[in-house]
Amino acid sequence: MSDIFNKLLVLRTPGIGPAKYNELIRKFESLDAVVAAIGIDADVRNNVLREMDAAHSMGIKYISDDDDLYPWNLKQVKNHAPVICVRGNLETLKKDMVAMVGTRHATAAGMKIIADLAQGFAEHNVAVVSGMAIGTDTAAHRGALRATGNTQTVAVLAGGVDYIWPVENESLYWEIVERGAVISEMPVGFVPVATNFVMRNRIVAGLANRLILGEADEKSGSMTTARFAIDYERDVWAIPSHPTDLRAVGPNSLIRSGAAKLCMGINDFWEIQKNESNPKKKSQKNESEFNLIDMIGTIPVSESVLTELAKKTVSEIKSELVVLELQGLVRKVDGGYVRA
Repeated sequence: MSDIFNKLLVLRTPGIGPAKYNELIRKFESLDAVVAAIGIDADVRNNVLREMDAAHSMGIKYISDDDDLYPWNLKQVKNHAPVICVRGNLETLKKDMVAMVGTRHATAAGMKIIADLAQGFAEHNVAVVSGMAIGTDTAAHRGALRATGNTQTVAVLAGGVDYIWPVENESLYWEIVERGAVISEMPVGFVPVATNFVMRNRIVAGLANRLILGEADEKSGSMTTARFAIDYERDVWAIPSHPTDLRAVGPNSLIRSGAAKLCMGINDFWEIQKNESNPKKKSQKNESEFNLIDMIGTIPVSESVLTELAKKTVSEIKSELVVLELQGLVRKVDGGYVRA
């Protein structure tokens, strides 16, 4: 743990990130020499000790890039995170991974495609990596979790590995901790700002052998992640969509330019025996699961917010909420609806 401690001392020093860290290692030729040369502030040392104590109490592990558990793909990225925090099943880090990203405001059809792809990959022993945002990310994680077994999905967070965001996905967070892994390079307890999400995106792209882009605006964070994957020479696929929808601009443009391959479904990767026992029932289940209930967590969400997120009418939302209440999946409280 002394090696981890010293690495954290350097990385938690203001103004030092992965690039500066590597520069210092090259200059002073050893970690101990760097620690001695930069003169660690007492506040930094105390903060690192408190952070490590908090991590230990929550079962959070630190994985250094010289550890066999450090993901191989990520280690190949220039200026990768020297230390990552992991909460969950460490065996997940050893698996082949596929990244799936897209807009938070995905359509029900778009989320269903992503969820089905994620389930297919998980069933073929490939962990699904995403950023745990609502919409596409949620569909990817939940699709992977439909497969049996553990180590099926990885969530990369912009804040500390213990900082659950968005709060609507609290239940999803704990499912991922139970059956996969949550990862961050940021300090335990860290509250993210906008720039941290770009840093998060480079890790999402770096972890995976390939990336699949769903619906995404041209200037979205998902497109940034796709560009990282292209820079890392990963295999990039994109799911086409209707050209009049702004959410189609991202994937369609990558396909047109030749930067991404056309993704039509899981059969692009494996021939999978479809379960046709009751396709209508399965389709209805997926649309409900990924278009409404995944937007409801422990924080009350109003009907008007759900209407905007799901892109449905108020009457449609009310009808679905009645069904979910009768099924015992949600309940109404002051301020909106929460998971039951």
